[in-house]
Amino acid sequence: KKKSHQGRCVYYSGVEKALITALINHHSVSKIITFLFFFLRSQNPNNMQSIVSSHHLCFAPPPPVLGHRLICHSLPSIRLPSHRSPTSLRLFSCAAESEMAAAAKEDGQDLRIPKIASSIRVIPDFPKPGIMFQDITTLLLDTEAFKDTIDIFVERYKGKGISVVAGVEARGFIFGPPIALAIGAKFVPMRKPKKLPVSHFLFIRRRSFPKECLIFFLASLTGKVISEEYSLEYGTDKIEMHVGAVEPGERAIIIDDLIATGGTLAAAIRLLERVGVKIVECACVIELPELNGREKLGEAPLFILVTSDAA
Repeated sequence: KKKSHQGRCVYYSGVEKALITALINHHSVSKIITFLFFFLRSQNPNNMQSIVSSHHLCFAPPPPVLGHRLICHSLPSIRLPSHRSPTSLRLFSCAAESEMAAAAKEDGQDLRIPKIASSIRVIPDFPKPGIMFQDITTLLLDTEAFKDTIDIFVERYKGKGISVVAGVEARGFIFGPPIALAIGAKFVPMRKPKKLPVSHFLFIRRRSFPKECLIFFLASLTGKVISEEYSLEYGTDKIEMHVGAVEPGERAIIIDDLIATGGTLAAAIRLLERVGVKIVECACVIELPELNGREKLGEAPLFILVTSDAA
């Protein structure tokens, strides 16, 4: 195939036709112009300037050489998992977490536990005489110890198919949400009575009716709560949860800062089991073993980080 230009014929070989076809298929005008420029220059270098001028083509000069700067700022070659392979990313993440967990243990003992224990302050006679209060505010002020606390729970529950992290009011709300985010679960607050928002009857007065006539209707079930009662030293109390917060068949862990007599955790277990949720485990930062709280949990396992002798 030939193309005539000012009385001259330019013949293209098979390779050149293939290149031109590939460039056209890729819709790259700049590549086509560049290819034609160098091809015509190889055919007749002397006439190249006139061809460029007649076609008003402009070619930018090449960028300056910055090889020495690139070498100074170059990074070492690291092969990371491909962004197209979610499996590779999961394996890479799990491997990193396993190495971190292994580095924190020596002879089967987690070296992070003593630091967590030492960061918890015990306050005698608070909130009343005879009570040894376990103060976790000092744990929260220690960023390293707080992070280690969350990391230990996450390492234990990640990848176990847990879809619900239930936090018991109030300090379960501190540890539950970061754990839930890290393992990909939802956080469900277990609250004291009258703390969760609920819908009530809505009364509407119609002007066309006498004053003593009211029309009212039931609010929707959105905001309805279910509750479970448990015993205290003097009297009883309740914990509540929104209806629809969990679904039957979901797997849950229950998080609190401390287990003493076990009454609150036992009520949380009963409440979740009533709606068909499977309790995988209860988890607390501190246990007071002298109060035998484990006995009230039935068959539900209990995982704790620190055992305190102060009861």
